[in-house]
Amino acid sequence: MIESSKQNKKAWEFNAYDFWMKEIGLPGETARRILADPVRSLRFHASYFDSFQGVKVANICGSCGKKAVPLALLGAEVTVFDISKANRKYAMELADAAQASIHYEVCDVLEIDLCQYAGSFDVVFMEGGILHYFHNINDFMRMMYTLLKPGGTMICSDFHPLTKIYDVLDFQQPTRGYFSTEVFEGEMPHARFYDEETRKTFPKCSLRKYTISEIINAVIATGFVLQRFDEHPAWTDPDLPGEFTVVAKK
Repeated sequence: MIESSKQNKKAWEFNAYDFWMKEIGLPGETARRILADPVRSLRFHASYFDSFQGVKVANICGSCGKKAVPLALLGAEVTVFDISKANRKYAMELADAAQASIHYEVCDVLEIDLCQYAGSFDVVFMEGGILHYFHNINDFMRMMYTLLKPGGTMICSDFHPLTKIYDVLDFQQPTRGYFSTEVFEGEMPHARFYDEETRKTFPKCSLRKYTISEIINAVIATGFVLQRFDEHPAWTDPDLPGEFTVVAKK
């Protein structure tokens, strides 16, 4: 595991389980909300799936399982790949509470066991802002391509590159030039929910943010056939883009 991955693993295992308990609730409480309406729990991402029943999904950097569990309840066979044991702990408790079956691999996404998982999935799905944890987006897209079966689909939803130059999602992160290729240290996304003294104790993540063209060109260069590129309003301001979704076929 390279140093940046070790740094991000340390950050994502710091207080993560306690944060999920505090922020989204005890696993039983969260499970009840998801069970009430699994499709709603997927937000707008649900519309990008052609079907759920029997579909093999790789949920990349699936974190606390809040998307993996509704997918499983809808009939998908879900494997989560994430770097944090603390995230896995919450996700598995959530799955148990919802009586949903998910598989969870704790690993660096770029080091997924391809002897086991190459060509295994109908869909690779990611959301919630993960691309900036990977310093080489071409390596990341090649891994997504390798995980898919022929004809499989990548659904990649992430924070809009506008966030490089404007804190539109109110993450309280410093901005930089749009075309900057800098690798930099940034706060854990949930550090802002704590008081200033506690916030200072959080380990930093190693990040690299991308432009729209870098993302799209990496998808194309890998061999994907680009199907859609959609922009979504920011939750802080509906007049500005806050997220995007790329859909591409192998």
